[in-house]
Amino acid sequence: MKVILVEDELAASDNLTYLLTKINPGIEVIAVLDTVKSAVDYFSNPHEGVLVFMDIHLADGISFEIFDQVTINIPIIFTTAYDQYALKAFKVNSIDYLLKPIDQEELSDALGRFEVQNQQKGINERQMQSLLHLIQNKPSNYKQTFLVVVGDQLLPIKTADIAYFYIDTGLVKAVTLQERSYVLDIKLEDVEDALDPQLFYRANRQFIVRREAITAIKFHFNSKLLVDVHPPCSERIVVSKAKASDFKNWMGA
Repeated sequence: MKVILVEDELAASDNLTYLLTKINPGIEVIAVLDTVKSAVDYFSNPHEGVLVFMDIHLADGISFEIFDQVTINIPIIFTTAYDQYALKAFKVNSIDYLLKPIDQEELSDALGRFEVQNQQKGINERQMQSLLHLIQNKPSNYKQTFLVVVGDQLLPIKTADIAYFYIDTGLVKAVTLQERSYVLDIKLEDVEDALDPQLFYRANRQFIVRREAITAIKFHFNSKLLVDVHPPCSERIVVSKAKASDFKNWMGA
């Protein structure tokens, strides 16, 4: 079985590839696409894929933008961090969804359903509108407080006080507007899912920045951007060329 992954997180695509081949050694991942543009280019040409695993949020936009430009006529299993209520509604439309982080047993079940019921080809307009409605109306139950360990106690740190999150030597840290740094016992991907995307932006694999903390945006080589924040950070915060347009749109919203 030839499978295509549309996923912009390297760790996520590597993990999904590992789980797929562990479940069925006969599965071959023939392409990993990390942007809307690369997906459009790929699906505009003939390919041998029979199944697509697609993340909703990509480096340069939302994966639904792909369907505005090209037809994908093979089944799709979306990988998403949206809640169970949304997943239940999505499944009514006969398109499968897996909640991140992906569980091996759930992945195996999804593959089983695909093999038995693979008559569903691609995604139609009615299904697309249902998905967009659910995405746009996701409840705004974002995390208001992070608990951090300081010495022998747990301290509640308000999300409203955090300027940015970043990975430092394998540890996820939160830096507050008051210039204090705390270590979080949580993955950066989980932090991102818990934040209001109107207030915070995943600049790259290492940084999530708060709009209010950004003091300057500078042009960098190869159409990249450099982001200055306060409190200052010893590491450079670089926005890739692929995400630059989206980031500028977010800042100007």
